[in-house]
Amino acid sequence: MSRVEIRMTPLPKAVFLLFLKHPEGIMFSYLPDFREELMEIYRKLKGPFLNEASARQSIEDVTNPLSNSINEKCSRIREAFVSQFDDHLARFYYIDGQRGEPKKIALPRTLVKWE
Repeated sequence: MSRVEIRMTPLPKAVFLLFLKHPEGIMFSYLPDFREELMEIYRKLKGPFLNEASARQSIEDVTNPLSNSINEKCSRIREAFVSQFDDHLARFYYIDGQRGEPKKIALPRTLVKWE
């Protein structure tokens, strides 16, 4: 099986990894509870290029339930996968869910290998 790297900027990638780590899903309204975990993921992705103040603001924005930032990041994630796969396969990687229910990634976690 060949490996394909899906390229994303660090913030959408951090959001994707956060949701991948939570197969039960996350309600967007509960995102403020995940700020520190998301910040840790973002820190690892940015490495030495991290501007702490800018990063904190980005995490605040994406976890603010009154902001549209999380929807924008979910759109970027969807676009990244659709650009590589057809929608039938890509939909397993989207952050998706019914209104008022936790949003999650449908990919079976048995297919996920953390390195």
